[in-house]
Amino acid sequence: MAQNHPRSRHGIRSRLLVTNAVVVVAAIATTTTVALIIGPPMFRKVMQDVLVPGRTGPHPYEHVFRQATAVSVGMSLAVAATTALGLSWYLSRRMHRSTAELAAAATAVADGNYDIRVSPPHLGTEFDAIADAFNTMAEQLGSVETTRRQLLADLAHELRTPVSVIDAYLESIEDGIHPLDATTIGVLRDQTRRLTRLSSDVRALSDAERDMALVDTQSVVPATLIAAAVDAFAAPYRAKGVELQSDIAPGLPELWADPQRLDQVLANLLTNALRHTDAGGTVRVAATNVGGCVRIQVSDDGDGIAAEHLPRLFERFYRADSARDRAHGGSGIGLAIAKALVDAHHGRIMATSAGVGSGATFIVELPGRAAVQL
Repeated sequence: MAQNHPRSRHGIRSRLLVTNAVVVVAAIATTTTVALIIGPPMFRKVMQDVLVPGRTGPHPYEHVFRQATAVSVGMSLAVAATTALGLSWYLSRRMHRSTAELAAAATAVADGNYDIRVSPPHLGTEFDAIADAFNTMAEQLGSVETTRRQLLADLAHELRTPVSVIDAYLESIEDGIHPLDATTIGVLRDQTRRLTRLSSDVRALSDAERDMALVDTQSVVPATLIAAAVDAFAAPYRAKGVELQSDIAPGLPELWADPQRLDQVLANLLTNALRHTDAGGTVRVAATNVGGCVRIQVSDDGDGIAAEHLPRLFERFYRADSARDRAHGGSGIGLAIAKALVDAHHGRIMATSAGVGSGATFIVELPGRAAVQL
């Protein structure tokens, strides 16, 4: 539990001024003491050795030297102290202004205002780095909050449709409008399956993002992994009348990865391609070696994607065409899961398409085992 420490009544501005004033006073005292202790004996020795050899005791001009020393040292110290205190006041004022701005911005962020930003204080690289880090933190917190709100809104929207259908059918059954026959039971079962699928997808996405660092890595032969995924989807592709092809280049580097996680990535991409490719179409899986990385491409000649949707395809619940995707049964989470898993393997995933009706290509690039273990 956090402890409540008493706050000081003095800010950084007053502390800096006091600190610098102490330093100046210490410098004045030290200089004056040294001048008074060392100056007169040195003057006496010089006068005795040069002007009056053999003379002992105080020289008659020693008091003049003392006065001249006091005046010159006093004036120089006064000028130095005034300059030092002036510079200290200026720097402490700038630092106070920057820290006050940062404190006010932090309070605003704590109150939920993530749009606030602080200006760089230009007091050194460390202070500028703090300002940049704060602005980055505020931006990321704002992004997280926006994503959270959108996620809740999308989840509520996804739940509302099947729940409304189930409620309407149950009410119609109670009123005797629809009999509880095989057709009605089929509709209800479809909606409950949709709810189950949505729950499973949300759980899978949560697990993927939470356990990004907990992948069970081992040596993986990419050709074997891809061939197994293609074989697993042969039956559903054949049932829909979509041709599934594979082209795996020889000599692919081994991966240091979690085979189950990568299998899930391929399954999501192949499911997505099958969902958006009509009967008679073709889906092609290709794997090549690109600079020591394994590039896997899943291409289809199906619906295609408009250019404005490409940057957001991997967001949770995002659909390029909401009505069409609901008809296809997608929850809009599969690609987000794939991205989270690819990120966990220090890879990257992207999508390209020439436009609607021109098909789409999803590209996954994973570093080879040698690169990961460096």
